[in-house]
Amino acid sequence: MADFPIVYHADYVTPLPEGHRFPMPKFQLLRDLLVRDRVIHEGQIYQPGAPPREWLELVHDASYVQAYCQGTLEAKAQRRIGLPWSEGLVRRTCTAVGGTILTAKLALQQGLACNTAGGTHHAFPRYGSGFCIFNDLAIALKVLQLQGLIRTALIVDLDVHQGDGTAFIFRDDPSVFTFSMHCGINFPGRKQQSDLDVPLEENTGDAAYLDVLRSHLPALLTRLQPDLVMYDAGVDVHRDDRLGKLALTDEGIYERDRTVLQTCKTAGIPVACVIGGGYGDDMNALIYRHSLLHRAAKAVLAQ
Repeated sequence: MADFPIVYHADYVTPLPEGHRFPMPKFQLLRDLLVRDRVIHEGQIYQPGAPPREWLELVHDASYVQAYCQGTLEAKAQRRIGLPWSEGLVRRTCTAVGGTILTAKLALQQGLACNTAGGTHHAFPRYGSGFCIFNDLAIALKVLQLQGLIRTALIVDLDVHQGDGTAFIFRDDPSVFTFSMHCGINFPGRKQQSDLDVPLEENTGDAAYLDVLRSHLPALLTRLQPDLVMYDAGVDVHRDDRLGKLALTDEGIYERDRTVLQTCKTAGIPVACVIGGGYGDDMNALIYRHSLLHRAAKAVLAQ
């Protein structure tokens, strides 16, 4: 059965100033590419809603949530996020968090589900950073725990940047294990301590990268036996990415995603996927790289 759930909402896209380096159009373009290439069909798409504010406050300070949602965040904190405030961006941010929550619930029901956004792992309880406002990964897991749907989880963060916000949020929480494999010399300048950090050298290519991943992931799943894996499939590991410093090819990213999903499937552990970071001037090439996650999901489930 290859018809896995895909989560998307039109609110994933909201206008940004001309020339802004965050590739906002990619979310709708990714959804359109997946349908056009028949990776998915319309019947697989689920539409999320925005979560109640209490769910955001399971992770974030109420004062920060209120200030951001009302547009009263101080200028310095807004600059740290890197995205100009607007009502549309608030709606987009909250809907994307709702999308990751829905993705996680669908993964529990069907074994695998993919969001077409998400992966805002630089958001801390009291502030946002690096294009990340609310930490969707952390919020989704806290909601599932609150609702008694899971007890334990493993975050597999393969974005090129360390998942510093998630590492900080779960630093004293043994129920969520954070695994971040990232470029060691890259944003954020000040790293947090994940449960397992694997910093990689600049220009690590496909073969070395996959060897490292395969040396860690199966053993983690065997040891932890989590109720859910949350997978951040950032494509900023690509050799052409503007903000990454690794050197993976399209083939390497596809094999990375296939490896993660197949390893989880073999272990019988549900996996919820978010697309993470990806930046580049060639939008068609960028959305294709993001689509590799969903192509790998279809291939794994077709076996």
